Amino acid sequence: MTATRSSNIPSEAGRDRPDPGLTAIMTERRGLINLAYRLLGSLADAEDVVQETYARWYAMSPRRREEIESPGAWLTKVSGRICLDMLGSARARRESYVGEWVPEPLPDRTEWISGRSGGTSSDPADRVTLDESIAMAFLVVLESMSPAERVAFVLHDVFRYPFAEVAEVVGRTPAACRQLASSARRRVHASRGLATPKARQADIVRGFKEAWEAKDVQALVGLLDPDATAVGDGGGLVSAALHPVEGGTRIAHGLVEIFDKATSTLTFLERTVNGQPGLVAQQDGVTITVIAFEVVGDRIKRVWSVRNPDKLRPWRAC
Repeated sequence: MTATRSSNIPSEAGRDRPDPGLTAIMTERRGLINLAYRLLGSLADAEDVVQETYARWYAMSPRRREEIESPGAWLTKVSGRICLDMLGSARARRESYVGEWVPEPLPDRTEWISGRSGGTSSDPADRVTLDESIAMAFLVVLESMSPAERVAFVLHDVFRYPFAEVAEVVGRTPAACRQLASSARRRVHASRGLATPKARQADIVRGFKEAWEAKDVQALVGLLDPDATAVGDGGGLVSAALHPVEGGTRIAHGLVEIFDKATSTLTFLERTVNGQPGLVAQQDGVTITVIAFEVVGDRIKRVWSVRNPDKLRPWRAC
């Protein structure tokens, strides 16, 4: 998913000989980033969590590390606890965030027609669950949860950890964690609309792209749900609506106005954004916006436009 920052992790006691357990420990890295991203909604923060987790592992004496029966379980527990702490502080930080905060989109060069990139899962049901758990709509629902709800739900419902292990991370009883996950599950179920096949989603988003390029307001209105919502995230660094725009007609007129005000040619690329058909807007070859959609039935229900340059750095590098 991302470049490994393992060069800062020391070898055994700082000696030249390699740590015999390093390879085994580092194989956990991808899974830890997957978990931390779903818990935090930020790839940059997820990488920081994993870096801190490994730093704590290597801060222990070699003897203490050898006493740990399951290094993977230890790393997961520590990462989860760090995420739980960060979620609490993130709420305070976002109160001072300029405009709307949208989860950081995962960098992906995959075009819709070529399907998803990456590995496969032996269990198709598990693969679907993990794919759904990175969808922008899913991450936005997670943002509405308390830190404890989010951690309990993601660990149990997404990654299938038993409540006894979830309790060790959250610091509550297994019964309390079960209640937290149940409350979070109700939020997720309440937010779900009529499922739309991905091929149909791609057709609708492509029609949206073509209508936007043609500045066809009526075509855009026809593709947007009358009660659609558009959210922009500029982070105070670039222009973006400070509040969500409500209504398909208002959104359509606003999109055409954006196109008219562009100082140079905008190019839209069909890209997979968090596992779903999305768009990447480029200006003079530079990615300036990543757009995610929620399609319900045959209409676009929600649009998320991430313009904060800090959140787009991975997209410019991939």
